[in-house]
Amino acid sequence: MANKRIALITGGNKGIGLEIARQLAGAGVTVIIGSREAGRGAAAVADLAAQGLLATSVPLDVTDEASIASAAAALAANNGHLDILVNNAGIFDFADAAPSSASISAVRKVMETNFVGALAVTQAMLPLLRRSAAGRIVNLSSSLGSLSVNADPSSPYFAQRYIGYNASKAALNMLTIQLTEELRDTGIVVNSVSPGFVKTDLTGYGVMTPEEGARLPVQHALGGADNGRFIEPGGYTPW
Repeated sequence: MANKRIALITGGNKGIGLEIARQLAGAGVTVIIGSREAGRGAAAVADLAAQGLLATSVPLDVTDEASIASAAAALAANNGHLDILVNNAGIFDFADAAPSSASISAVRKVMETNFVGALAVTQAMLPLLRRSAAGRIVNLSSSLGSLSVNADPSSPYFAQRYIGYNASKAALNMLTIQLTEELRDTGIVVNSVSPGFVKTDLTGYGVMTPEEGARLPVQHALGGADNGRFIEPGGYTPW
């Protein structure tokens, strides 16, 4: 047990996050589910336990600095280090829209969660990741965060103008790029991974199940030679 890898999944109590937790636990990783509400985290742990999979949960609101600090302290006390960080927590707000009509409060909330929250969690967890023999950070991105895809009139995503959400994922990709360079000499691997068009309660529609959507993030959480890349099920996505 002492040499098992330890993973923290933010927003791991439902959707793709829960499926990532399920698959990592199934691969023998010690899973810690970060959940904004403690009750939902406990329910997710019970869900996995019903399948014979071990996990724990920690209260973690990525928009609350005190909550993040408390979660980092708990991991330090209980586990001593962290091998895998999956920045999965994210929101979509239907008041988000094209630049001319998007709700500014919705854009601010989406950016605060999807980008600033991931940055804040990463900063807090980096001291624990530096204690890992082979740390890995997986940032859950989206093709909507690609500037190249957004600028391509032939892309199916060209008309998906959600300035807050798209910008939040583009910013998350910038985090991947800059972290990769900053951590190049540490052995910590960082990638942006787009799981695909997954149907979850984030948007209510999609073509993939959460189980299918979790496979690629799990693959890169567990290993692989890619570092500093933007990856989707079909291959690499241009920045």
